Amino acid sequence: MHSQVEHMRSSVEAAVDCSERLAHSTLAERADWLRAVAEALDAADAELVPLADEESGLGEARLRGELLRTTDQLRFFADIVTEGSYLEVVIDNANPHLVPPTPDLRRYLRAIGPVAVYAASNFPFAFSVLGGDTASAIAAGCPVVVKAHPGHPRLSRRTYELARSALEFAGAPPATLGLVEGFEAGVGLIQASGINAAAFTGSLAGGRALHDLAVARPAPIPFYGELGSLNPVVVTAAADQERGEALARGLAQSFQLGHGQFCTKPGLVFVPTGSQLEKVINAFVSGDEGRLLTESITHQFRNGISVLKAQAGIEVVAGGTDDSLAPTVLAIDIHDAINHPELLHTEVFGPVTLLVRYGSDDDLAAALDAVGGSLTATLHCTEDERLTGLVARLEKIAGRVLFAGWPTGVAVTWAQHHGGPWPATTSPFTSVGATSIRRFLRPVVYQDAPQNYLPAALLDDNPLGIWRRVNGEWSAPDGRPGRE
Repeated sequence: MHSQVEHMRSSVEAAVDCSERLAHSTLAERADWLRAVAEALDAADAELVPLADEESGLGEARLRGELLRTTDQLRFFADIVTEGSYLEVVIDNANPHLVPPTPDLRRYLRAIGPVAVYAASNFPFAFSVLGGDTASAIAAGCPVVVKAHPGHPRLSRRTYELARSALEFAGAPPATLGLVEGFEAGVGLIQASGINAAAFTGSLAGGRALHDLAVARPAPIPFYGELGSLNPVVVTAAADQERGEALARGLAQSFQLGHGQFCTKPGLVFVPTGSQLEKVINAFVSGDEGRLLTESITHQFRNGISVLKAQAGIEVVAGGTDDSLAPTVLAIDIHDAINHPELLHTEVFGPVTLLVRYGSDDDLAAALDAVGGSLTATLHCTEDERLTGLVARLEKIAGRVLFAGWPTGVAVTWAQHHGGPWPATTSPFTSVGATSIRRFLRPVVYQDAPQNYLPAALLDDNPLGIWRRVNGEWSAPDGRPGRE
């Protein structure tokens, strides 16, 4: 244990030593580093996928797809760096005619410095050593020290070895990426003075503990935690009547995906009393007990589902034998749920979902107002329904609002947002998509600086060839004003 803590300290020191080199690396350099890592992982898929399956039990087909998502994500951030607008350059030239006169002001976003990344259990590739947090931090110009998840230690080490070799071969400083293991090292990592930000995907309890350590430091640091989410779904009476069986099938597929171990699992589903969905969903629920990722997750699931079943008014609709890990559907009337508000904001991680039967729009509104913050909220309605008030309620409690779909599956795109009000995340910023890079950047303004002191992004001749806002107008890479 002592050696793990010492290794953590030396990893942080090395990250600090190379942080300015990374912060001032060129956009092309960082893009090349990310692409090199992606190529190394793609080349090792025959080795990595079976290893991931052995440790996680998630299945080779699922893991092969996840590895592809991971390498695509690395290349995506290489493209983001090359495109350059993530720097959010704003230039206001001096204007002596204003009262008072204004100086020359030039703002951009620069790397925040060494970042701690805490890997997740349920995505051994995409939210682990080389997941989105690591990719976006390196893209921003920050060295990363990853705390490996104990659920897949051998995969973490091998992934790190491949990535480190690829980074060095591509010309990156050796300490661009570090890896540490062990509980004590993980606690010490977020307290290390050289760490300037941290990102975490995991449980509410674990994330809250790290968050409190981050803000209690002598110099507090931002902590970007993705913690817990019920991802409420609302099915209107008209939608249930129109396509109740299809909705039941879709819900069953979504909440059982990965044996219920997705952060976007629909865990709370509002259905009209007497719904067709509830009547037929048992036909689509598997009796397979499956395997949960870790002993801790298994214990917490069994405890959580026992607590749910013990609540007054809870009924078992499908599955749910005692001490079983098989998928389970529970149901409760909305007034009983409102009287037990913990049901509306407590996640049980694993293959279980709770149907809440509602009879009136007022009851539905009251229950939604009691739901905790979530990553997603979903509405299933018919084309002719106009439910702007309901959509506004869903937008208030979630970071992504879906229509006629299911929340499992998070596309990595420029527009994506993966976050939400507490306890879904500790920050409004996303952990997936292009703007996740903002978490590891901070704004700096240069005032009346001579050209030879300015970073390349702020120079008059725009050598990076990026879009910038100049004197309030968008300026194209060739210097022409534009509004595209």
